[in-house]
Amino acid sequence: MLFHISGATAQASGITSGLLVTPEQRGSVELVRSSNDRMGDFAATEDAFCFPGFRVTTWALCVDPPFAKLIRGSWFAKVVFMSERSTEQIRELLDSLYRVDSGRILATLIRLLGDFDLAEEAMHEAFAAALSVWPKSGVPGNPRPWLISTARFKAIDTLRRRARFDASQVDLVRHLEAQSSSAERSDEDDSLEDDRLRLIFTCCHPALATEAHVALTLREVCGLTTEEIAKAFLTTSRTLAQRIVRAKAKIRDARIPYEVPSPQELPERLGAVLQVIYLVFNEGYSAAAGAEVTRAELTGEAIRLGRLLTELQPEPEVIGLLALMLLHESRHAARASPTGELILLEHQDRSLWNRQQIAEGLRLLERALKSRRFGPYTLQAAIAAVHAEADSVAATDWAQIVALYDQLARIQPSPVVQLNRAVAIAMRDGPEAGLTHIDEVLEHGELANYYLAHSARAEMYRRLGRTAEARTAYEKALALTQQEPERQFLQERIRQLK
Repeated sequence: MLFHISGATAQASGITSGLLVTPEQRGSVELVRSSNDRMGDFAATEDAFCFPGFRVTTWALCVDPPFAKLIRGSWFAKVVFMSERSTEQIRELLDSLYRVDSGRILATLIRLLGDFDLAEEAMHEAFAAALSVWPKSGVPGNPRPWLISTARFKAIDTLRRRARFDASQVDLVRHLEAQSSSAERSDEDDSLEDDRLRLIFTCCHPALATEAHVALTLREVCGLTTEEIAKAFLTTSRTLAQRIVRAKAKIRDARIPYEVPSPQELPERLGAVLQVIYLVFNEGYSAAAGAEVTRAELTGEAIRLGRLLTELQPEPEVIGLLALMLLHESRHAARASPTGELILLEHQDRSLWNRQQIAEGLRLLERALKSRRFGPYTLQAAIAAVHAEADSVAATDWAQIVALYDQLARIQPSPVVQLNRAVAIAMRDGPEAGLTHIDEVLEHGELANYYLAHSARAEMYRRLGRTAEARTAYEKALALTQQEPERQFLQERIRQLK
């Protein structure tokens, strides 16, 4: 295979390192001609970036055998040349891939390997291998199949080592080795047989304890830490970790199948799946911790899963949940300043709200409401729709919102619903009325460590001019949140009251 490199011609039958192009050999790299019968068709690109002045304009590579073995059928994967100096760039790329794609990769590996812990271990080894290999051999044009194939081989190696001491592992190794094309098929993202959707249904199997459904799914499907999940559950990290360990053991010991249930089985497991998707979205919409208000990869994934589920089972509540997520996500661009500060609903620039998402959400909401079989997700979507259709906070129909919360509290009573209802009452009837209802909620004790309850109480005090009490409540809220933009917002409120 001939390459034109900075005016000179070099001949290569494979890539053994990233040193075909050095920083001194700036310019373009072009594929001149290949008569190699192993080559396939490849697209041109203008997107390489190793160092200033270096660009790959057209390229196609035949990878050396050891590297090819890792990516199996993708022997001729498109690659971006990298010098060994770009390891830090590779690390940043892998960090990004892990944040965005590790959930999908893990879900596929669990399907291929049938073991949660083995799949997770193999995935981490694959990412480590990429950090070692890619700076020398290049980044595959589609990294996910590479990582999946590499992880499979890492898992097989692990099982081979186990088989030396446990003969029962031998058949499993043979089975995995026979699945020669499974990794390549794993990239069919738009199929209803989506691996992450299958994994969610596995995690929500009725044989598992109800409290384990969401915890296991958020950990294994979405990659949230036990600390983040514990905050969503208003419980301790240790309790969550124990639930996850017990759930994994139950799946293994009971041989729970990794599959989307049949239409007959679907209804009994739908509620748990909807709750999972809802909490995934909530964690992305208002991150429990970290430097940013939102985690776009989680809200995007929740909406993607909501769309898949709507295709699979277009029940009113499935449609209502998708409407709810779209209506909330429509505010994304207005919820933080360019420098990352939190912006409350009343101060948001509504011209930044995504009108396309609002329109889609309203269409879905109307469809769910017409069924007259809707539930809590559809009611929450209706509340979000009232906000979406208002030009300002002052123009919002707060009476309608309170009425919708009244219905929601009847069919899904919870302290968080009551807190939100109290805030809506404050907007309709004034801060004194709102404070009375917030205090009633806090008296029950379930929200004692929920920072938004104390923040809402502080806001009522602030509006009533009760400065000392407002400051105390804001300080309590500040002690309970780990999200940096929220901390900065609360600190600024406290500063203003001094």
